[in-house]
Amino acid sequence: MSLTTQLATMLAMIGMGGWLGIALDTYNRFLQRQDRAHWIVFINDILFWIVQSLIIFYVLLFVNEGELRFYIFLAILCGYAAYQSLFRTIYLKVLEWLIWFATRLYQFFVQLCRYLIIRPIQFLFQMLLALMLLMWKLLLAFLRILYQCARLSFAPFRWIGSIIWKIMPQPWQRALAKIFRYLTGIIHQVKNMKNRIGTWISKWKK
Repeated sequence: MSLTTQLATMLAMIGMGGWLGIALDTYNRFLQRQDRAHWIVFINDILFWIVQSLIIFYVLLFVNEGELRFYIFLAILCGYAAYQSLFRTIYLKVLEWLIWFATRLYQFFVQLCRYLIIRPIQFLFQMLLALMLLMWKLLLAFLRILYQCARLSFAPFRWIGSIIWKIMPQPWQRALAKIFRYLTGIIHQVKNMKNRIGTWISKWKK
């Protein structure tokens, strides 16, 4: 190993020591050990150190083809100690600010999505539902008026029909009574369906 390679290895491992300090503080900040179960902390710790070891070995492989020397561990320790003494306080403040900024940015985009996408869709759906309710009420009003007009128009026929009914033979009366009961059942089904639709719409509006 040449002197240049050794110097590059020392500088790279010092940098990796600083990186290890940054990664460890970031990991502890997001892990929240006091709020986690012990087995989760144990598994995460193992995975963390495996990943960090692979990163350090990859850098070492890139710098000096993966040759291990005792001074490499000293360089890592020196880099970690330099980070702890010089940069840790600054980095933790920057990390907290980045977390605060990311949280505020996320809340901003959530509110933006709510006011630009969700609220307009809700408003359009409510307008469509209100239009459907208005059309339904107009249809019911029209049917009531039509029913009243038909009732007034057919009043003479009803009077004539009652006279015919009285003089009609009994078998014919029974046959017509069955037809009337069948039609009454259909009308009741339509009314029940209308009431169910009205109940569903009232619940949805609440």
